[in-house]
Amino acid sequence: MVFAAFLAFVRWNGSIVLGAKEAHTVSLHFAQIMYFSLVSVLAMAPVHFTMGQAADLFKSFWKNKPLSFIICIAALVAGFISVHFFSIAHPYLLADNRHYPFYLWRKVIMAHWLMKYLLVPVYAYSWFSIFSILGRVQRRIWILVYFLATVAVLVPAPLIEFRYCTIPFYFLVLNSRITNDRSWLLMGLMYVLVNVFTMGMFLFRPFKWNHEPGIQRFIW
Repeated sequence: MVFAAFLAFVRWNGSIVLGAKEAHTVSLHFAQIMYFSLVSVLAMAPVHFTMGQAADLFKSFWKNKPLSFIICIAALVAGFISVHFFSIAHPYLLADNRHYPFYLWRKVIMAHWLMKYLLVPVYAYSWFSIFSILGRVQRRIWILVYFLATVAVLVPAPLIEFRYCTIPFYFLVLNSRITNDRSWLLMGLMYVLVNVFTMGMFLFRPFKWNHEPGIQRFIW
């Protein structure tokens, strides 16, 4: 019923968005999947970037080396294809320096022409770690549906925005078995520091544009 209502809305509206439809046309932005994986594991760094997690991944790959090798190669190939052929620099991303993705795009992803390719192994590790964490709680079919749903949410969006990752990230956190109090404490501290930094930049680092009157402020 909900899906039918959604299709009816798209047919009536002529687009999946309201407002500037020409700026939010449906795209094949597969690089979004790569960005989501890295953003998610960084937001859960005390869980994903640990020696224990790296050791668990290594052990799981070592159990079936031929299959694991094929999976790794396939993941890397898919990642390289995604960032090379399906990476979109939206005009809004390039023009609006109030948003943090503007700086991440310029200073990290496009810092050098090789950078977007060098990040692919990190994206691959991020997804393997996500699947590993989810696999401790959920069945493989659930993980597959979660991945496909994340693809359906992110790939059609040509613009890189953290808010697009919100719902898939919430599902990831809620379905990750995190029993270590230290991990929760460190993640909470990370979020506090990020919010303090964000509020500080918004309140105390205003700036002006030459082509538009008024004060501009940094926002997500």
